[in-house]
Amino acid sequence: MADARAWLLWALTMLLSASFSRNPLYSFLLLLVTVWVYNTCVTAEEHRSPLTPLRFALFTIPLAALFNALSTHFGRTQLFRLPDWIPLFGGAVTLEALVFGAINGLNLTVIFSSFTTFNRALAVRDLIALTPRAFHESGVVLSIALTFVPQTVRSLQRIREAQAVRGHRLRGLRDWAPVFTPLLVSALERALMLAEAMVARGYASVAAAVHTRTRALLALGLVMLLAGWLGALFVPAARAIAIASLGMGVVALVGVVWSMGRTVRHTVYRPRRWRARDTWIVAGCAPTLILLLVERGAFYYSPYPDLAWPAFDPLVGLGLLGLLAPALFAAPPPRERHDDPLRTP
Repeated sequence: MADARAWLLWALTMLLSASFSRNPLYSFLLLLVTVWVYNTCVTAEEHRSPLTPLRFALFTIPLAALFNALSTHFGRTQLFRLPDWIPLFGGAVTLEALVFGAINGLNLTVIFSSFTTFNRALAVRDLIALTPRAFHESGVVLSIALTFVPQTVRSLQRIREAQAVRGHRLRGLRDWAPVFTPLLVSALERALMLAEAMVARGYASVAAAVHTRTRALLALGLVMLLAGWLGALFVPAARAIAIASLGMGVVALVGVVWSMGRTVRHTVYRPRRWRARDTWIVAGCAPTLILLLVERGAFYYSPYPDLAWPAFDPLVGLGLLGLLAPALFAAPPPRERHDDPLRTP
């Protein structure tokens, strides 16, 4: 499996690409990339999840298109018209608004698919390793929260299969009681076992001391960050000073995190090494990041006021294909993945 830092860069690149892209052709290409990477790098067990990227797309894209078409009354190609007395939805329903909503739903699907792939392709211990040492306790709590949903989904599947073997069928709300009750009991039992394991292993038994100098630097960094942000928004004449204040605040906060991390004892049972495949994943993200900086206008598209076919640059599309690097160079997924953040690999 690839390094967690390479996976994080890939997920952030997908997030930026989907956020800046308004062109549906590029967004659809990004969706195909995420689906390919998902099918290649995620275990077969995760493929049986009820909320896959394609299922999310089939739900989100039509819903976003319908909502935008009913709530946004712009465009020249009128499909039909609702009575004006209907709040929010009253007015003309246009084809341009329908297409714009579908584009928003497509971008949301790309973001969901990329972070779903990132979450399911990585083991929880690798996600914890990305957390700065100063926030190691928060990282463990966050990792437990991230694994709660997939664990619950797998428990639900097992309970439904067991009830189906016994002849139970889901026909109405009352039929969910034999499924919901064991699911709730198993979730509580799993939480108690995890809490006992954390206490037995001495989790957070020793609190790290925070010096007064570190607290003062943290407060100063936050004040400078807030002052710079407010200055950049409301005082255009002092924009240079505001940007300098923002930069100094960020530097101060980074220094606080680094200083607090030095006081935390950190051991790794089986460290992961940076390999050639990780370099290829980073190199695959580089063309997309360069395009977002240099050719941002190529990603722009608007169906208003008249609907037109979006432009497609083959070179831009070829640059986006570099995001396929995890599927091409990452190792195949293991057959079984443990989601216990306290489990030793």
